[in-house]
Amino acid sequence: MKSVLLAALASLLIGQSAFAGELSSAYTDIDTDKNCSIFSANEEGGEFANFVCEGWRGYPVLIFSGDLRESLFYGFPPKDVRAWESFSAFNSTGQKIEWRIDTEGSKSIPFATIHRWFVSDDPDKPENKTEVLVVSKVGQVGQQDGCVVGLVRASGNAGANEAARKLADEKARAFACGTDKWTVIGEVPDFSRSD
Repeated sequence: MKSVLLAALASLLIGQSAFAGELSSAYTDIDTDKNCSIFSANEEGGEFANFVCEGWRGYPVLIFSGDLRESLFYGFPPKDVRAWESFSAFNSTGQKIEWRIDTEGSKSIPFATIHRWFVSDDPDKPENKTEVLVVSKVGQVGQQDGCVVGLVRASGNAGANEAARKLADEKARAFACGTDKWTVIGEVPDFSRSD
């Protein structure tokens, strides 16, 4: 019985050590005119342009935009990024990205981002928008899977930032993109993923 308990305790400690680092936040800004490059655009002057932007310490941010909507990927993507994750309604993202970082010794790895999105409530009234914090898993070199982990309504929610950080810290690292369903906190506009 004692050996079973010791084995269970050792297993628990090994599982915790994978995520035993110090968690913190760092912030970056996106400005498509200053720190982004266009890697694809409609040559006929249409409404889409795709950007690669500077993220945190060499981690890129990919912005896919079209039809007044955006889909973002944070970190190192697979060779062929096909997933489109966005709100059904017209939307845009804010400039500031919060990166959740796990630091152990001298090694720091961003594992999630929190990014504020502005989603149109009514196309005829563009000033009416719902704000949503989108929590995403950061694509790592070698793994290259990144996707949306959760959505937190920010409009009228004073605790939205704390809820988004908790969600990122608890779910992002083990989240299976394409299999697991994202978590929704509060009432948010329709959101979907298509591959």
